[in-house]
Amino acid sequence: MGRREREAVARAARLYEAGRSLADDHGRAVEAVRAALRPIQDAAVERALDAIPVARLQDATGGRLRLGSVDRSGLRTVRQVLDAGPYRLRQIPGVGERTADQIVAAARQLSDAVHETVAVHIDVDHPDPRTTALVMALQVLVEAGPEARRAVDTAAALTKRLGPLLDDARPAAGRLSMLTAGQARKARALEAVGQIRTLVDGAVRDGTPEALAQASVDLLRGTSTDLAAWADFELRSAEYYGLLAEISGPAPNTAAAEGFLPDGIAERVRGQQLDDSRLRVSLRGYQAFGARFALAQRRVILGDEMGLGKTVQALAALTHLAAEGQSHFVVVCPASVLVNWTREIEARTSLHVTPLHGPDRHDAFAYWQGRGGVAVTTFDALRGFPVPGGGEIGMLVVDEAHAVKNPKALRSQAVAQWAGHCGRVLFMTGTPMENRVAEFRNLVRLLDQAVADRIGDQAALPGSVAFRKAVAPVYLRRNQVDVLAELPALQQTDEWEEPSASDEEAYREAVCSGNFMAMRRAGYARPEKSAKLVRLREIVHEAGENGLKVVVFSNFRDVLGVVRDALDAGPRTGGPVIGPLTGSVPPERRQLLVDEFTAVPGTAVLLAQIQAAGVGLNIQAASVVIICEPQIKPTVEQQAVARAHRMGQVRPVRVHRLLAPGGVDERMVQMLKRKARLFDAYARRSEVAEATPDAVDVSDTELARRIVAEEQTRLGFTPSDPGSGSGSGTLGVASGARADDLSATEPAEAVDGRFSPSGTSGRPPA
Repeated sequence: MGRREREAVARAARLYEAGRSLADDHGRAVEAVRAALRPIQDAAVERALDAIPVARLQDATGGRLRLGSVDRSGLRTVRQVLDAGPYRLRQIPGVGERTADQIVAAARQLSDAVHETVAVHIDVDHPDPRTTALVMALQVLVEAGPEARRAVDTAAALTKRLGPLLDDARPAAGRLSMLTAGQARKARALEAVGQIRTLVDGAVRDGTPEALAQASVDLLRGTSTDLAAWADFELRSAEYYGLLAEISGPAPNTAAAEGFLPDGIAERVRGQQLDDSRLRVSLRGYQAFGARFALAQRRVILGDEMGLGKTVQALAALTHLAAEGQSHFVVVCPASVLVNWTREIEARTSLHVTPLHGPDRHDAFAYWQGRGGVAVTTFDALRGFPVPGGGEIGMLVVDEAHAVKNPKALRSQAVAQWAGHCGRVLFMTGTPMENRVAEFRNLVRLLDQAVADRIGDQAALPGSVAFRKAVAPVYLRRNQVDVLAELPALQQTDEWEEPSASDEEAYREAVCSGNFMAMRRAGYARPEKSAKLVRLREIVHEAGENGLKVVVFSNFRDVLGVVRDALDAGPRTGGPVIGPLTGSVPPERRQLLVDEFTAVPGTAVLLAQIQAAGVGLNIQAASVVIICEPQIKPTVEQQAVARAHRMGQVRPVRVHRLLAPGGVDERMVQMLKRKARLFDAYARRSEVAEATPDAVDVSDTELARRIVAEEQTRLGFTPSDPGSGSGSGTLGVASGARADDLSATEPAEAVDGRFSPSGTSGRPPA
């Protein structure tokens, strides 16, 4: 045994100690978070127990306790019972020692349950010493980043392997030890030294010693000031909450985090390895599962509710494939989010990204073919690129995939061609269907014909439970309430405003002409007397008084113009009015408007067309959302709200929907409730056994015709003949409407501002 062996053992010992030291440093950082969290969590538990009446103790004992005398004694909540303890309980007439012990045991059982489920919310607007200490402790781990987490994992694996080998190799550390060791001991030592040398050489090639040292430095650096920690928390709250949940949050609902998949599929997904070495952010547990699902099942729909980070799950799948040697990937998305995708890839991964958009897109395509990386393009641009051969694309990602649910559309056909030549395809959509289950089946057919066939035909829809089971191999969905315990409260308020006489007059004129679009925005047709505008200005003023940012959504450009004029003309509390962000604004400019809105210190108002800004953009700087009129599809409103109420939001979100009673608004609200049932039964987990009769909905155009006809009857107008060019057969658009007001939320049969009679389809002029 010579010098080389002794040096190998010494190198391994230094690496082992570096790993142990990093584990200690990380452990101290984690314990600092737990120590800071404990008093906050205890206070939250006490508040929760203070809200639970004594009568609830019956639930924990199967109704065996008699608690009337306890309540009459003044002990009315579970917390008061715990504070009193068995001694005081025994002083209550009719409560003996055994009963007192049972009451306390039941109270402790409830207390333990609350401890396991209570979620801590960090109030960025009202910091106190306890929450400041928690944020500062968390910042150490957030600043250290995913590289430190990977280094800790590497250190754990390395020390686990090196520990036993160093024990076996101990005789090789000195000449005398080797001379006095027995033959078997020497043989084990020599074998251990060989394994140590291989292990250490590999670690050195991978840069492990440097990674361990850097991680220890980052964990020991500490925070600068409490103000810096709070500022960082507001910018990266999702990362802070993710760490908090991982360290000591409530135990996750595994079934919910795994989308309630059947056991066999869930087990297969859990067994899928995930290499995140090229990812620059940490994943939450449910996000890692989503990436594994895409990898294990190969051709899937990720249908997570908006705000859960579908983009980062897609990026995790791409970086895993890149680490395995795949070189070319394609992301197809709406033009409005192309810039956001490009930024996300650059910021969150080490992958090269090439946008394929604009007049130079074909040159960019050729560059990407040679350079590799991720090509990001739009649905329309995709049609102009040659379809790849099999095996050329590591993964095709289609964002907002519900846009290709119509197989007759050119964009759908282009995606179908590309998907047919790609072994791995990931469709991403929080709204996989709107009106018909058949639409969802069309998406599934692009991925797996056999699964689509199992769903059943349109004439005999399966029940939702059977539906979910049938699509499980290709479909994964999780909801915010199941996996984001820290999400701030969402308060939705329907603001029913009695229309003014001027509003009523404008509405009657719109109904008389059978003009559905004019009916929807009659509340803004005469701004000087608009009841909705009065309430909107009040909400904006109140938000300004509290330093909150507001986003105002409408489907109509002219309504946004009226809102801007009203806000500019009247008194309000500070802050600029930004926008409107409409469908005619170029995609690059849309993101810049959102950035401008986010960068404003304090209050600001962003005006946005609901389709243009309701998809893909993150507007979580806003905590007040105003929707000027109800939309035809429930998911349009849900998407818009989810732009603000999503992972990373640090304030409660208040949503105000402005409505006028008795007319089109009230009818549309009722319609939205009915249409939402289909999505809840089929796209979410549901216990509904059979499809409801309205699972196959009538078209949006037919609904609009029905509403116009009913309103004309209610107001005493006689609907004109459908073919005469007026009345219920011509659900026209007010003459002031812009072309991009006729968005995907509206009936599809508009022709030159009018609707074709009797439901016949028309085409807008070129």
